[in-house]
Amino acid sequence: MKIIRYTRAIVCTALPMCAMAPEASAEVWTLDSCVNYAVDHNITLRQQQLRTASGELDVTSAKDAFLPTLSASASESFSFGRGLTTDNTYVDRNTSNFQWGVNLNVPLFQGLENVRRLKVAKSTLEQTLLEYEAAKDDLTLNIITQYLQVLYSREVEAASRSQLAYSEYEVERQESLVNAGKVPEADLLDAQAQRARDRQQLVASTADVTTQLITLANLLQLPSADDFDVAPLGDSSPLLPSAETVITDASARNSALLAARQGIRVADDNISLAKSGWLPRLSFTAGTGSSYYTVGGMHNESFGAQMRHNFSTYLGFQLSVPIFDAFSTRNNVRRARLQRLEAELEADRQESELFKTIRLAHTQAVGAREKYLASEETLEKTRMSFIATQEKYSLGRATPYEFEQAKTNLFQTEITRLQARYEYILRCRILRFYQKEPLL
Repeated sequence: MKIIRYTRAIVCTALPMCAMAPEASAEVWTLDSCVNYAVDHNITLRQQQLRTASGELDVTSAKDAFLPTLSASASESFSFGRGLTTDNTYVDRNTSNFQWGVNLNVPLFQGLENVRRLKVAKSTLEQTLLEYEAAKDDLTLNIITQYLQVLYSREVEAASRSQLAYSEYEVERQESLVNAGKVPEADLLDAQAQRARDRQQLVASTADVTTQLITLANLLQLPSADDFDVAPLGDSSPLLPSAETVITDASARNSALLAARQGIRVADDNISLAKSGWLPRLSFTAGTGSSYYTVGGMHNESFGAQMRHNFSTYLGFQLSVPIFDAFSTRNNVRRARLQRLEAELEADRQESELFKTIRLAHTQAVGAREKYLASEETLEKTRMSFIATQEKYSLGRATPYEFEQAKTNLFQTEITRLQARYEYILRCRILRFYQKEPLL
């Protein structure tokens, strides 16, 4: 009966402490709300969105290159001194000249440059969109990792509160025994010292929770971490997929890998664009205009008459055939081919890093699962051992050192179980991340 009363007292002492976290006034964020907020406010993602908008403008510009160009011009010039007369002689007279014109240029064939430039713009935009998705995935994974770190720190804090609750009750029990003259005062001092150590451990655990919450708030780019808290996850025992299944899914869905592969297609399109320099170009031109000319000291037709008499219109075709461009096109093609080799190497590197990360995460997940299952059994045995030692201690058959050692073993075993549990949850979620499955 003593042990039952002892355990009940500890539970009653621990409950008020556990109720302190999280605070009722704090705004509780779920993992879903954290990810959504970060995606909307993260500066890196917003910069990536600007690059996407720039890529869309490049596509629009490439389409506009197919349109004709139309321009108008006008000029006015004055000459003082010797000037040309209608007799084709020069005399000392002031002259003025006004001209205007409208010019039209229609590209008929530009060596396929416009077609290929549009293709490059579209493929580059697709790569930019994939890079944006990859950046969003990386941010999501970082938030999940930090979110789990907060939950782990909170459970460590709860375990520390339980330890302090044991120490608080033990101090009260020793005070009663000292007052009754059944134990020496040294036992009470030992109990008070242990309580101080447990309180110090709780302070450190609470500070770690605050630190992890601030880190998560900074990752979300919240203006402040005040009144910020997170909700626990629902899946405490997620399923572990096989490494080959994850690799197969990631090979077809991972945004970073798809962006690297898209880079090869962009390089191919740039090679085709560079080859356009070897092809001829044909354009249609048309224009119209007139002029007004005056010579000082002579009779000049009116402005309207000269505009009618000097009015002219022209039509024409312009063909340009490249014969020798100082190897400019050849060098551009070679440069584009080198860029393709770089894109291939980057895609191979991304694939190698991805598959290595997946296999490592799977191995770590398997190890964490085995460690977690073993720690569950170890915790149960350690708890039974602690209860037995606790009963012996309450009956005077165990020393304070043995009781504190059993209590410390229980705490350390609980921490080991928590570490394995959250390590397993994190690795499983990383694998689900690479599978492009819902993470929340």
